[in-house]
Amino acid sequence: MCVLIAELPMPAALREVSATGAVLETNARPPLGADVELHHPEAGAIAGTVQSLADDGIAIGFDCGEHSVAFALAAITADMSQPAA
Repeated sequence: MCVLIAELPMPAALREVSATGAVLETNARPPLGADVELHHPEAGAIAGTVQSLADDGIAIGFDCGEHSVAFALAAITADMSQPAA
């Protein structure tokens, strides 16, 4: 489980993540274009911008670079090492 920092910290679940952004399942609804920060328990924190809103979550974009690649790889690796429910 991640924490999305927008106006207030809110829980968020990663549905997709890459070096350029993430799709999150969350009740948070920051406005389009808002600057947010995503905190992952294993991957650390990354800044992003809200790119789209959906009924069940949001998509955020990252500045693609070494930090975003490392964040995505760490998040994917952490999710792959979790036991299946």
